[in-house]
Amino acid sequence: MLEIAICDDEPVMRKEISRHFSDYMAKRQDMDYRIRGFESGKQLLAWGHDFDLIFLDIQMEQPDGMETARRLRQRGSQSLLVFVTVLKECVFDAFEVEACDYLLKPLDTGHFERTMERVYERIRQKPAKRLLVQRGNQSQVVLLSESVYCEVQGRKIYIHQKNGEIIDYYDRMENLKSHVDGRFFQCHRSYLVNLDYVRGCEAGQVLLPEGEKIPVSRLREREMTQALLCHMKERRGAERHKERP
Repeated sequence: MLEIAICDDEPVMRKEISRHFSDYMAKRQDMDYRIRGFESGKQLLAWGHDFDLIFLDIQMEQPDGMETARRLRQRGSQSLLVFVTVLKECVFDAFEVEACDYLLKPLDTGHFERTMERVYERIRQKPAKRLLVQRGNQSQVVLLSESVYCEVQGRKIYIHQKNGEIIDYYDRMENLKSHVDGRFFQCHRSYLVNLDYVRGCEAGQVLLPEGEKIPVSRLREREMTQALLCHMKERRGAERHKERP
């Protein structure tokens, strides 16, 4: 479920951005979303909930869009930001708050869709935070960061958690793969492993914490090693980026 915020002091513009976004998502039909509108930066900041994507008008009463973005970043928000403005010159400060793009008013459908293509790709590459599974008549939220590996047996999926808990529910491997992110690798037709927990590979097995092992198919061993090396490189890069002042 994508969480989208539209922050603009003009109700007509909030409605227009919402329409453009809904039209774009209707063409993709591969992800659910929810849109919330805010009439000021103050109202958005008071919401206290992080969004996947925020459309942010620059010219508003204080705090304006740029100041709102600064405050969001200062408190650790990782939301993707798309500024909306009538003046192209205003977007030069966007680099400071790591905005991913901007839109000029009045909105142009072609420009909006090109912007969304770039934004959507970044959203898909972002690590997912949680997985919602259906267990009988109840739904359960599973934190992917705590999931070591997933195993398929018959028609059931078993998610092995870091704390030793095993969550089971009915689903198919292909559907599960579409809801997790790039840190999960299918090492075997019945196993999906979180690369964050992989300690190595040897003799056709993936080594996990506490001495646990799961199989890796012979045809996927080479790809598994490459995926693990790439993942480790990306993690080191992300850690160095966080260490920068």
